[in-house]
Amino acid sequence: MRELTYYVAVSLDGYIAGPAGEFDTFLAEGDHMEPIWERYRGTAPTDLAEAVGFSVADGPFDTVLMGWNTYAVGLPDHHLPNPYRHLRQVVFTRTHEAPEGSEGVVFTDADPVATVRALKREQGKGIWLCGGGALAAVLADEIDRLALKVNPVMLGAGVPLFAERAYAPRSWRPTSTQTFSSGVTFAEYVRA
Repeated sequence: MRELTYYVAVSLDGYIAGPAGEFDTFLAEGDHMEPIWERYRGTAPTDLAEAVGFSVADGPFDTVLMGWNTYAVGLPDHHLPNPYRHLRQVVFTRTHEAPEGSEGVVFTDADPVATVRALKREQGKGIWLCGGGALAAVLADEIDRLALKVNPVMLGAGVPLFAERAYAPRSWRPTSTQTFSSGVTFAEYVRA
């Protein structure tokens, strides 16, 4: 069965973006970039990866899941209506229409849990939950792995790693942790 991995950058205080979706304080350069890319190849937008010389081939995922706000980061200023052309892209939205140029991206208002369960039963590589926090909260019980790029910054407010949920403790087992001189700590966990 395929696994769902929530792979995301996060601040020390648990935010994946600022109040207006800002993520520019997360480190995009440093000694953490290449080793993390080797582990999670193919997790940058296709055009960006090609521009910096990173291959998107042979990564651990063949499918990426996003909420609308995560997807919309590439619109309109970045002109990325089809950001991960090398992956099967699924965007969960109840109110937005597919923008021009988004051929190949599936926009759905289907239940995320049912969708993930169906995807897990298919043949293929892993499934990457790219964001956001509200979608991660809905899918919390379906997430098999956490891969967190913990950045040495506190945002104070914004989009939490998991949107607020009812109190329900869940245990995770660390599988690896690596700290880089850039200040980024890369931590991976599996459900305990």
